[in-house]
Amino acid sequence: MSNIKIYVKSILVPLLLGGIVGLLISGSMDYDTLVKPFLAPPAILFPIVWTILYILMGISYGGLESKCLMDSKSKFIYYLQLFVNLLWPIFFFVFKWRLFSSIWILLLVALIFLMILNFYQKDKLSGLLQIPYLFWSMFATYLTISIYLLN
Repeated sequence: MSNIKIYVKSILVPLLLGGIVGLLISGSMDYDTLVKPFLAPPAILFPIVWTILYILMGISYGGLESKCLMDSKSKFIYYLQLFVNLLWPIFFFVFKWRLFSSIWILLLVALIFLMILNFYQKDKLSGLLQIPYLFWSMFATYLTISIYLLN
């Protein structure tokens, strides 16, 4: 497979899955009605940030795939963190499981950290491209736990 096809596929997978989840939860979004903590951004920021993060995630994955550095362990960590990522908004917005979502997002942060370590060992740039995702997820952890406590 050519490098362009690898990158297109690698970017489209998280973007499309994230978009599907966004559509699934759109009728359950209650962010604007929640008591939010200091530093809580406006709702419009979330789809913009997640689009950028999913693109970076795909570029990172594609970088490893195009260099034939993607092994079964790396794929497992990548797809596991993506699965955990995609379930979080369903738990938080659809089911309103705020405490469970707080624990779930801690799992996500741990998996992202493991993914970064794994990717970085194979290709520094692929690991570094995941750093914004880690920071945003840590910020999302703050928001999730704070919303649970405030509501």
